[in-house]
Amino acid sequence: MDPADQERGPQRRCIVTGTVGPKDGMIRFAVAPDGELVPDLEERLPGRGLWLTAERPLLDKAVARNLFAKAARRAVRVPPDLAIRLTALLERRCLDTIGLARRAGQAVAGFEKVREALKGGRVGRPGTPPGLLLEARDGSADQRGKLQALAPALPVVDLFDSAALAAALGREHAVHAVVARGKLADGLARDAARLGGLADPDARPSVAGAGPGGRGN
Repeated sequence: MDPADQERGPQRRCIVTGTVGPKDGMIRFAVAPDGELVPDLEERLPGRGLWLTAERPLLDKAVARNLFAKAARRAVRVPPDLAIRLTALLERRCLDTIGLARRAGQAVAGFEKVREALKGGRVGRPGTPPGLLLEARDGSADQRGKLQALAPALPVVDLFDSAALAAALGREHAVHAVVARGKLADGLARDAARLGGLADPDARPSVAGAGPGGRGN
C-alpha cells in the first residue's frame, strides 16, 4: 500500500468501481434485518458494510444494476428514494455540525467578524486558526471573493442558502461564516464533500428557502 494512502486513513473497496481508497470519500451502507438497505453515516451499524464512493453516477449505477445485493450476497430492498434520503441525511449532518461549532464557540458569522477572523488567524473564544469557510450560495459574489482572497487555501463550503446557514447558526440571516480548525471542521468538510458528490447534478442541495442574495452578513 502506498504510504500516502495509509496517512489518509482506513481503506475500503467501492462496490461499483472495485477501487480501494480512503473511506473518507465513501458512504457505508448496511442491510437491516428486514432486508432494507440503510445508509450508515455513523459507520456503527452491525453487519457487513457495503461501501460506495460518494458520487451520484455511482449511486445510480449501484441501484440500477442491483450491486448492493450482489455485494451483500443476499436479497436487498433498496428504497426508491434512496438518493433523496441520503442527501437529506448528509444535509442535516452538515447543518447540525455547524450548529455544534457555533455553540462551542468555534464558529463566527457575519462579513466583518469573518474578515477579522481570517485576517487575524483566530476564530471564536478558543482563538483557534480558521479551518473552514462557509458561504451561502445565494450571497454576494463580490463579498465572497474578498473573504476568500484573505485565505485562498482555506476550504470553502457553499452548498447551502443563507436561510439554512442562519438557522444552523442561530441568526436571522447569515451569508458568511468561518469554523475553527479541529474535529468539527474536519467532519463538516468530509460530509460536505460527500454531499456535493452525491447531489443531483441538475439541482444543488436545497434546505430552507432562499434568502435575499447580495446581503452581507
